[in-house]
Amino acid sequence: MLSHAFRILLSANLWVCLYAHGTGLICSLLLDFPIATPHGLKNCRARFKNRVSCSGTKDRGRYAMSQYVRVGIEGLQDFLSAVFERRGFTASDADFIAETLIDADRHGIASHGVQRMAMYDHKLRHGMIDPNAHTSVVSDAKACAVLDGHSGMGQLISRDAMRLAIDKAHEHGIGIVSVRDSNHFGTAGFWARMAADQGFIGVATTNSNPLAVPTHAGLPALGSNPIAFAVGRGDDQFVYDAATSTVSLGKIEVLAKLGEPIEGDWAVDEYGAINHDSASVMAKITASHRIGGLTPLGGSGELNAGYKGYGLNLIVEILTGILSGGILSWDMKGQHICHCFAAIDLEAFGGAELISERVASLSSRLRTLPSVDGHPVLVAGDKEKAAAQANSDSIAIDPVTFEQLGVIARRVGIAAPHAEYLK
Repeated sequence: MLSHAFRILLSANLWVCLYAHGTGLICSLLLDFPIATPHGLKNCRARFKNRVSCSGTKDRGRYAMSQYVRVGIEGLQDFLSAVFERRGFTASDADFIAETLIDADRHGIASHGVQRMAMYDHKLRHGMIDPNAHTSVVSDAKACAVLDGHSGMGQLISRDAMRLAIDKAHEHGIGIVSVRDSNHFGTAGFWARMAADQGFIGVATTNSNPLAVPTHAGLPALGSNPIAFAVGRGDDQFVYDAATSTVSLGKIEVLAKLGEPIEGDWAVDEYGAINHDSASVMAKITASHRIGGLTPLGGSGELNAGYKGYGLNLIVEILTGILSGGILSWDMKGQHICHCFAAIDLEAFGGAELISERVASLSSRLRTLPSVDGHPVLVAGDKEKAAAQANSDSIAIDPVTFEQLGVIARRVGIAAPHAEYLK
């Protein structure tokens, strides 16, 4: 209802007047939303930074680093754990959920880190996530199983599912577990690494709300549908984690928060034309009747092989929504997400140590290739590992997300996390 009301206000050109007379109220409402409307995000930024004039003139420039905050990981862990405990989770489960979010930010994946707290808090307050839910087995046949998450927390359901996949891989050489009726599970790579750290190949996928447009379409019918694959251990662990749309929606959400345009050809409008306006993309793709959406890997049309990304996206949809007997992305409305996890035992291929060494050798050879543009040749996971080392003690959080954490803190009756502005 609120989202619909905001669209009416915007279409009536009353937003500037409301901003001038009721900024505090507006921002409080916007911070309730799991994905705040882009127009609201701009005005929340304005309240935080006083960058929008009463006449409605907007500054679309980038934030200076001094306007971000740096939050210590230990204090942030305590804060997030306390929030989830207040929302009904056990202390150990709350700690684990907090760890997964911080892990994303530490690895430089801000789109799936603490900035997701507004979404989780909204869903928990409105009964879309059940903190008391437990996974149940729908079917179990040797190396394969289907679990039902009963609308529980995605991270807890995924932990159960990957543990079961690993157990089955121990026994059968491979384990595949499909999941239905779950929620957003964080980064797919976290779950693939969980298996790789134990000496297996790990694979994790998920569907999502309808966000991606099929080739030649202008309406979203598929999710961002990421694929994560991890093998090896230590510094040379190979970790591939990417949406089968050009980017995840979270990256555009972050740009909308910061008032920045989309530099790449990541999204299209309802007519199939490239849309670089992050606010416009968010408004269209989160409306009650979604239009436009994310392009598949390769981009729109067929010239740059976008149909291949479309095909990969469909593979994920089959592994998740179809195999689990759950809801397809096309029919999803923020709940009942489906996942698929796999673990592969490496014993038949020479053992985990040998495979890890060979992967490390291949990665090393690739990194020694001469660069043609001054940028080093990397392999999947290199940037994330470097970020994790740089963020070993603290992480940077954008000002809008930090304000959202303050709102959540007041709601649950705890102190907001301590932070320092970057200089």
